[in-house]
Amino acid sequence: MIETAFVMPKMGESITQGTILNWLVEEGEAFQEGDILVEIATDKVDNEVPAPGSGVMISHKASVNDVIEVGQTIALLSLSDEVATSKVPTQNSSHKDLIENSTTNKKTTPTKASFKVHDNVFISPLVDSMAREHHISYQELACIAGSGLDGRLRKTDITSYLQQGRPFQFVQPQDNNQGYSIPDLKFDKGSGKIIPMDRMREMIADHMVYSKHTSPHVTAYIEADLTNMVAWRNTNKVLFQKKHGEKLTFTPLFIEAVANAIKDFPMINASLDGKNIIVKEHINIGMATALPTGNLIVPVVKNADKKDLKTLAGAINELVQKSRSGNLKADDIKGGSFTISNVGTFGSLMGTPIINQPEAAILATGIIKKRAEVIEKPQGDTIEIRSMMYLSLSFDHRIVDGHLAGSFLKQIAQNMEKFDLKRPV
Repeated sequence: MIETAFVMPKMGESITQGTILNWLVEEGEAFQEGDILVEIATDKVDNEVPAPGSGVMISHKASVNDVIEVGQTIALLSLSDEVATSKVPTQNSSHKDLIENSTTNKKTTPTKASFKVHDNVFISPLVDSMAREHHISYQELACIAGSGLDGRLRKTDITSYLQQGRPFQFVQPQDNNQGYSIPDLKFDKGSGKIIPMDRMREMIADHMVYSKHTSPHVTAYIEADLTNMVAWRNTNKVLFQKKHGEKLTFTPLFIEAVANAIKDFPMINASLDGKNIIVKEHINIGMATALPTGNLIVPVVKNADKKDLKTLAGAINELVQKSRSGNLKADDIKGGSFTISNVGTFGSLMGTPIINQPEAAILATGIIKKRAEVIEKPQGDTIEIRSMMYLSLSFDHRIVDGHLAGSFLKQIAQNMEKFDLKRPV
């Protein structure tokens, strides 16, 4: 048996930390391979982490409600030799400075090669090298929160800071040169009933603030004539459910139109990685879904461009049901490349959605509303009652310009407007 570190696993491409919800195996307790050791919450879903093999829980290194970075040790296990060397999650190169000797459990202290910037702010040679490469001053370094022992800066802290766009780059130091401060404006917030945020609402709030801080948001608008789409759906929704056993909402029709537009404008299906733009190879459409608690979650329809309407409807209905019953799995909410938020469901005419990081854009669909519209015809203009809907696209102006965003948005509207009334069910 070998004493082995059990680390916080990575549970999604954009997940960097998790919250310990519950230890299911206590210290000194034996377990079998596949037994659930711990329940961990991320900003998306709750996850059950199984044991990589049979063994004994030596000790917990994290307590319930602790927020732990991916790769940090959360427990020590005693496992068989082959399991300990082949199945236990290990820290990759970006987490090497987190590894501790599990047998001596000694506290790490700054080495002689490290040096101080301010009191208790130590800079390692690696961090210093990265700072010089990216022209980050020591004053700017002093503003970055370190995730290492005693708040020490690590390589991943600098990488994350650069990805955020260096928010402290132009902040002016205080006169005492001890760091930076946020103005205390002392707003009168009034009085009333105090309702603490639940964990998911806190994470949503952090995610939204991070997105607005990271991406320069620009929003473009267009309206689409959905008369044909509405007429076809109203005529065929009962037949569709009888034939395919699936409820037909507007969501699969919207996702189909968006996926086809992404194929014409693939640069919208992208993310920014430092100075590189990653154009995604798969079109995975996230759909913002309201939970009974009032919070939102974004389950993802994978390879939406390759699914027919029946398969799309089935996938969407399943994800919505799992969302509302609290049965979403980690795989259900990861891998998104573009998101749709149907604000019209709540009666909104239009919306200005916040980008779901690390995506490049997000679409909001408003309420479908009948209006009198002027229709141009060869024989002359007429006024007709049409089913109209506003579309709004928020995009990251670092990687998407106005021409691309406008062209993409126009293509979505055209896909919706050209809906075939004779389309077979």
